[in-house]
Amino acid sequence: MNQRRRILLAGGILLLIWEVTALIIQQAVLPPAHLVLIQFFKEIFGGLGIHFLASLWRVLASLFLAIVLAAPAGLIMGQSKRLNEIFTPFIYLVYPIPKVVLVPIVILFVGINDFSKIIIIFLILFFQILVLVRDEAASIRPELLYSVRSLGAGRRALFRFVYLPASLPAILTAVRQSIGTAVAVLYVVELVATQKGLGYYIYLYGSTLFDYPKMYAGVIAMSLLGLGLYYAADLLHRKLCPWQFTD
Repeated sequence: MNQRRRILLAGGILLLIWEVTALIIQQAVLPPAHLVLIQFFKEIFGGLGIHFLASLWRVLASLFLAIVLAAPAGLIMGQSKRLNEIFTPFIYLVYPIPKVVLVPIVILFVGINDFSKIIIIFLILFFQILVLVRDEAASIRPELLYSVRSLGAGRRALFRFVYLPASLPAILTAVRQSIGTAVAVLYVVELVATQKGLGYYIYLYGSTLFDYPKMYAGVIAMSLLGLGLYYAADLLHRKLCPWQFTD
């Protein structure tokens, strides 16, 4: 049984457990799974679909910015011991700070708009990608660098033909590891001063309108968003770095 079938089987089992549990407890806060699925398919091509696209845009924009800025920075730090020594203390101080606490500060400086939400998610992804890429670039074997330099390669050629290919798996691994965090933070940032996004949708129908089937439909949509992005990153990883996978 391949991985896709195992995932579908696991999803079916979880839905069955959900359905049975809902029938047993008979509480409005946990509607049966089949009612939620009906609501999901009814809404996904309407209002829920609009919120899904808004959330997807924010995550993709954050990922793009993080990769474009963090990957080169990590490669440069991995190449230069001097720069690594200068910036590593700052990374150690800033990296552990929960970026969610910066939401009000970012809003004060950037304003109440999509960009402020993208910035928060970007900050989390940036440091995760930066650290992994830096460590990977710094661990390249010296003899490999010497052999390429002996062929007349300069710093730019080393960057393009040695550091970047060697660090590509770290970049893609960091992206995969960051997607779950990005979607979790997405829910939080979409609770603040917005009227579009899955976080807003879930909160609106769960805590304001008490329409629990729609709330759970939003939860399913957010779960599928994270799952879809994860497997897109995983597929890209397998295509670009086939030597890391033997299955």
